[in-house]
Amino acid sequence: MDARQEKGLQIAATTKLVPEGNMWLVPSQAGKGKYVVDADANQCTCPDFEARQTTCKHIYAVSFTIERETTADGQTVVTETLKVTRKTYTQNWPAYNAAQTHEKSELQALLYELCKNLPEPVERRGKGRPPLCLSDIIFSSVTKIYSTISGRRFATDLREAKQRGYLAHLPHYNSVFKYLESDALTPYLNELITLSAAPLKSIESDFAVDSSGFSTGQFMRWLDVKYGTKEDRRQWLKLHLMVGVKTNIVTSVEVSDGYAHDYSFFKGLVDRTAKNGFQMKEVSADKGYLGASNMLATLQHGAIPYIPFKTNSVPDSRGSYGPKSEL
Repeated sequence: MDARQEKGLQIAATTKLVPEGNMWLVPSQAGKGKYVVDADANQCTCPDFEARQTTCKHIYAVSFTIERETTADGQTVVTETLKVTRKTYTQNWPAYNAAQTHEKSELQALLYELCKNLPEPVERRGKGRPPLCLSDIIFSSVTKIYSTISGRRFATDLREAKQRGYLAHLPHYNSVFKYLESDALTPYLNELITLSAAPLKSIESDFAVDSSGFSTGQFMRWLDVKYGTKEDRRQWLKLHLMVGVKTNIVTSVEVSDGYAHDYSFFKGLVDRTAKNGFQMKEVSADKGYLGASNMLATLQHGAIPYIPFKTNSVPDSRGSYGPKSEL
């Protein structure tokens, strides 16, 4: 399959072509109007056909469309334009109400089960108050973020968790803020993500990779914003994650600064998901992740990458696609 056939196949796959008799109107990929293709005479009004008098990508697109709409007995299927109405679904209000009213208690119970088996670090010796156990630290930190309320108001939630047996010792709300700033908790939080996703290994096989930015409570100096290269007074971070498309379970994550490019995090997310025992069949992502190395990383784990081509994507000698700058 040469380049014109590949582009024709792409047009047929992404554009609905409707015939007017024997004539077909095929849109230009450059966005400069439409060209008329005569399927019987194998002719097109595009500049490429007029200059070379050979089959162009628009003719290939029409032939692929006709082939796709032809049945096994040789009869052509007549395509009609239908009005598509949006399908609506009724809300299961009893189940919805039960999920909303019990969400907080279920979260605490599941989080406690995940945290109680965490290995404890080496006990610190010396003067001063002994530190809390790791399970109490992570339980308090995660529930604080989930609550979205101030530390003082969150103290009530900590006391209730202590009464239910989820905490061995009650931390001070100021201590919770110190725990949230500790980089030492990062590997343990990643391990909890792995444990929470493990029960769905037999269900999930299709995944999607994306990123989401979120702001922090820290601000930069106004002079840095006004005269520097920063664009926002509030500092923010970016969460790169891989999610199962069926259950929305998160299988791997990585946090970066708010200006990090998404492309370089794709391979790590895919590799960690495969390492955690998931059998991947499909991995979807947007154009920001397109590149030969990311597509190869997906194929090496037996999955098919579904990443749309960019306008400057070209095939190289090996048959793979990527931006011109990478090939």
